[in-house]
Amino acid sequence: MAVYSIKDLEMLSGIKAHTIRIWEQRYNIIQPKRTPTNIRFYEDSDLRLLLNISILNKNGFKISKIALMDEEEIREEVNRLSSGNFEDTVQVDAMTISMMELDEGKFETILSSNIRAIGFERTMLEVIYPFLDKLSLLWLTGSIHAVQESFISNLVRQKLIAALDEIPYAQHAEKSFILYLPEGESQELSLLFLQYLIRNRGHRVLYLGQNTSLVDLAEACKIFKAQYVVSIISEAFTRQSVHQYLEDLKKVCQDKTILITGYQVLVQGIASGTGVRVMKNLEDILHVLAEMEEVSVVS
Repeated sequence: MAVYSIKDLEMLSGIKAHTIRIWEQRYNIIQPKRTPTNIRFYEDSDLRLLLNISILNKNGFKISKIALMDEEEIREEVNRLSSGNFEDTVQVDAMTISMMELDEGKFETILSSNIRAIGFERTMLEVIYPFLDKLSLLWLTGSIHAVQESFISNLVRQKLIAALDEIPYAQHAEKSFILYLPEGESQELSLLFLQYLIRNRGHRVLYLGQNTSLVDLAEACKIFKAQYVVSIISEAFTRQSVHQYLEDLKKVCQDKTILITGYQVLVQGIASGTGVRVMKNLEDILHVLAEMEEVSVVS
């Protein structure tokens, strides 16, 4: 059984701790348990209920009305909303519930409904990516467990690989990319999605995946003729700075443009320069890809 503080509930639901306390006192919606030393805590069932209440409240249900509903009525209303309301916040909250409950069926229903309504790429951009951002924050703050993070990450990974399988390989594409993660870097979901974005625009990709050394990358660059090398650096290096790593990378990829993104790239103040283009966020990545398409049309 997991135990949560009121700050955990605030982080997971988006409802301020002060508001949660008011709802407890005024509407008796959830009631905290207490340790022998009188410290308040909440259980999984409290969190699931609050997440469902959060979805209803964000969609115009007054808390006084929600307080009159039993838990089954609340769940049914949330299921109705999440299957028909494709606002980003509704879908992200619904996915959070499926993660907390380890409910693959619910996750599959939410994802499939979004893909049918807005397509795979928009679902990834507008629902999955905001959800993964929230997931990263929850993981860093200890608000979710490793099993929940692994469960949802594997489901998203399966969907990405299935979507990639549907894209024909562009053997004779004008532009080619090498995608890899440095040694010790584990953000593969983001790299897989970058592969999807690039291949879906008709470009050729060599995907090397995780834990690629510069020695192996150099060998790949000799064999596979690419104009671009793409990577993500989100975890801190122990042996060198990101700046020094990029200097080494430029020596390996002398005739290629390096497209780089990730948390450590930003916090260490890496800027675009000769042979290196820093992409600060998803919008930057889409902008770079759009620029390439414009150049292809002009040429």
